[in-house]
Amino acid sequence: MRKYEIMYIVKTNLEEKDIKSLNESLQEIFKLDDSKIVEFKELGQKKLAYPIKKEVNGLYFLLTVEANNQAVNEFKHKISINENVLRHLIVKLDEE
Repeated sequence: MRKYEIMYIVKTNLEEKDIKSLNESLQEIFKLDDSKIVEFKELGQKKLAYPIKKEVNGLYFLLTVEANNQAVNEFKHKISINENVLRHLIVKLDEE
């Protein structure tokens, strides 16, 4: 198991129930395998440095997980095809 930090930005025009549903579906990927979610933070709405898909603001989320490669690849696939996610970044953390 490796530790990953994932940040993603969601459109601000979504309803709260849709945002909650999106977060739950993305987190569900890490609940299936031996993977576990270490931390989940909602960082709030922030102004983007430049417009993305005609959006100037975004809702930021930070997810820290311990997962295998297969779960991370599944997450990458699912988040990249979701039209409500503006950007995402997955960083593998160093082993301590």
